[in-house]
Amino acid sequence: MSKEKVVLAYSGGLDTTAIIPWLKENFDYEVICCCIDCGQGEELDGLEERAKLSGASKLYIENIIDEFCDDYIVPCVKAGAVYENKYLLGTSMARPVIAKRLVEIARKEGASAICHGATGKGNDQIRFELGIKALAPDLKIIAPWRMTDVWTMQSREEEIEYCKQHGIDLPFDAKHSYSRDRNLWHISHEGLELEDPACEPNYDDLLVLGVSPEKAPDEAEYVTMTFEAGVPKTLNGKEMKVSEIITELNALGGKHGIGIVDIVENRVVGMKSRGVYETPGGTILMAAHEQLEELVLDRATYEVKKDLGNKFAQIVYEGKWFTPLREAIQAFVDVTQQYVTGEVKFKLYKGNIIKAGETSPYSLYSESLASFTTGELYDHHDAEGFINLFGLPLKVRAMKMQELEK
Repeated sequence: MSKEKVVLAYSGGLDTTAIIPWLKENFDYEVICCCIDCGQGEELDGLEERAKLSGASKLYIENIIDEFCDDYIVPCVKAGAVYENKYLLGTSMARPVIAKRLVEIARKEGASAICHGATGKGNDQIRFELGIKALAPDLKIIAPWRMTDVWTMQSREEEIEYCKQHGIDLPFDAKHSYSRDRNLWHISHEGLELEDPACEPNYDDLLVLGVSPEKAPDEAEYVTMTFEAGVPKTLNGKEMKVSEIITELNALGGKHGIGIVDIVENRVVGMKSRGVYETPGGTILMAAHEQLEELVLDRATYEVKKDLGNKFAQIVYEGKWFTPLREAIQAFVDVTQQYVTGEVKFKLYKGNIIKAGETSPYSLYSESLASFTTGELYDHHDAEGFINLFGLPLKVRAMKMQELEK
């Protein structure tokens, strides 16, 4: 009789490497590792050998970079989704597409369970598991860090020793370092001095994707971008895929110290956590999109879209991607993006994105209306009647208060 199969979300790090022999020892599973490539870069080097060495029967390395960009990042950019005014959802956006691919591999392999290495204090356990429940409610979910009666390891030293006991000699040491999560959109940093909000981040040691604004070049750099229906199409005159545009913007933004955010955020599980996010390309892309959007959206639509953009960010942060509410808000956003087409120009300088002009065939800006000279569509005399009606509630209340004071 063949063993039950479990699909392990495998990063190649110490935690998920130790989980492989642990799953075999405690549950007698056949372990199939699945590493989802969302743009981690060199972090994927040597994964296959490590997974097999640790006892996995198979390793999938699934490149989903373009799917991640087109189907998850772009909707968030269109929505202007920013969590708590700062966080551009780098980790949050990636989790549903990872969960989706894990389910697909589990179905392909006939697995009965999916295992992840997210901790019991973080948001990722929620994001992974909500995605799996929405797509495959019949699959079991194994979360070792919550199974404290079976998962007894509580430190990197213990995990390394456990691996050694199972004949796995790995290139990890027990030295503490930042806890990081990386994909094409961003890299997050937690731990060490960041655990104390009173401490300034050690940017010289911390930054991976770029430099601090102080170390950025003294010369500004101009950038032009075009969008069609809210989707980025060209960068500096060159047509590219969204993933290629983000890659180029990461290099430009990192060079000029763009997109470094130090935030104390409210996790879904109820605690506050402090982290530093580097999102150089994403910060530029979001700013460029908003720069064009303010030219073409009418006031009422823009106002509602801002509110729904905040709601969209909350939905994504909480792992509720595969829900009717996310689909409904995204449908509204897509309608607002029909005419977000045009070109934006800006310059990058020491952490700043400085507007340098924008054009659109659908621009609602009218120079004759906005200028101080009188245009055909605007009669200054009309303003008096408008103000009288617009201010009527204030005037009525003030008159009533005067009566009462007498």
